[in-house]
Amino acid sequence: MSDFIKRPSRRALLSGLAVSPIAVAGIGSFTSSARAQAQAAGLISANVCMVMPEVTEGPYYLDEALLRSDITEGREGVPMRLRLQVVTAECAPVEGARVDVWHCDAAGNYSGYASQGSDGTNDTEGETFLRGTQMTGADGVAEFRSIYPGWYRGRTTHVHYKVFLDERTVLTSQIFFPDALSQYLFQSVPPYNDRSAERDTMNGNDGIAKQAGEGAYAAIREQYDFYDAALVVGIDPSATSAEGGMGAGGPPPGGERPDGPPPGGVGGPDQGGSAEVFIPGRTASE
Repeated sequence: MSDFIKRPSRRALLSGLAVSPIAVAGIGSFTSSARAQAQAAGLISANVCMVMPEVTEGPYYLDEALLRSDITEGREGVPMRLRLQVVTAECAPVEGARVDVWHCDAAGNYSGYASQGSDGTNDTEGETFLRGTQMTGADGVAEFRSIYPGWYRGRTTHVHYKVFLDERTVLTSQIFFPDALSQYLFQSVPPYNDRSAERDTMNGNDGIAKQAGEGAYAAIREQYDFYDAALVVGIDPSATSAEGGMGAGGPPPGGERPDGPPPGGVGGPDQGGSAEVFIPGRTASE
C-alpha cells in the first residue's frame, strides 16, 4: 500500500484537532494522540489554528527593538522556554514575522516603568528584563528563554505578545497558564513565595483571559531544566492591530478571588496534592 493511502491527509489531521476539546480542568495539557496529530501537521502544540482574538496591550509595552532569544537578564525564577508558532487559519507557517514578548518577573514587576508591582512602589525605569523580539523561522516559530511569570493585583498569570508583518502589527494578545501550576509555584517555590500577599485573580475571573478564550492557553510540558510553554498563534495576514482597544489605561480589575482552592492537580500540601512536585532545574533540597 502506498504512503499516500496509509498516511492521513493534512486536512484530515487538522480537522481532527479542530474537534478535540481541551479539558476544562487541564487547560495547558493535551492527550498524547492530540500531540501526535499536531506534530504530524507540523504544529508545536495541539491548540487549533484559529485566528486568535485581539486583547488589550496593557500599559507596559516598550518597543526597544531587543532582538534576542534570552530575555531573562538574571531575573530569578523557574526557567521557561516560550515558543510561539505563527500560522495562518489554514495552519500554514508564517516565516519572517516579528514577535515581541514582555511579562512581569516573579515579584510582579515589569521593566522600564516607575510605580511597579501590586504595591506600586518599585521603579524599573531604564531596565529591559523579560522583554525581547525574535523573527519566526521557516516553521513559523519564535523562541524565547525566560522565567515563569509571576502575578500582580487584578490579573492572572500571563505573557503579552505582538506579531508584526511588514512593519504592520497584525495581532496584540496574551498567553495564559494553568492555574494549578501557577498556584503551586507561587505558594511553594522561591522567589515566587517570598511575597506575603496572595493573588486575587485567577484564570476564571480574569476578564482578559475570558476574552482571549481557550486557544490562548500555553501547552506546558516539564523538561529537566525548564518548563516548555508552546502556543500556536493563528493570524489574519491582512489584518491591522487595533493596539489593544483599552490602550495605556491598562487592564480592568479581575474581580474578587473565587472561593476554594485552585483547580487542577498540581497543588502543594495545603491543596491536597503531593509535596514532591518536580520543578525543572532544581533539586529536591532547593
